[in-house]
Amino acid sequence: MSAASAPAASLRPALPGDTPILAAIAAAAIFELTGEDYDHDQQEAWASTAGDEETLAERLADSLTLVATRDSEPVGFIALADNKRIDFLYVHPEVAGEGIGALLCDAIEKLAAARGAKSLSVDASDTGLGFFQKRGYVPKQRNTVPRGGVWLGNTTMEKSLVAEGTIH
Repeated sequence: MSAASAPAASLRPALPGDTPILAAIAAAAIFELTGEDYDHDQQEAWASTAGDEETLAERLADSLTLVATRDSEPVGFIALADNKRIDFLYVHPEVAGEGIGALLCDAIEKLAAARGAKSLSVDASDTGLGFFQKRGYVPKQRNTVPRGGVWLGNTTMEKSLVAEGTIH
């Protein structure tokens, strides 16, 4: 489906009953979109963490979580933790490249700024690094994270939400 013919996506707050579908979206994104950057063992370890529905539900409940839907079906989600860090951003592979991630990021950046955040950080996967760089996030630090007996690389990035020249 091309972005031009795709139905418009809408955003809504996450609901407690969304956890299974959001875990499935995360797993699909990990397995289908990260193969160029992570090997199978890394994908398995990452997906087992993201797919732990009980832990995912707790983290989403402690965050401002938005769900992108198309035809009322969830196709992606983003979670903002402590009004300063993007904790999750996953888009279903079937809609990857259609602007869903940008729609989610735009909304969460606006909400964080409206709540007084001066900047946002994210621990971006190697797959997501270019996406965040295009949005103005600047790499700050390279990380290696243990997951299920394997190591995953990611990069802590930060974006200022305050326009240059603005008086603080």
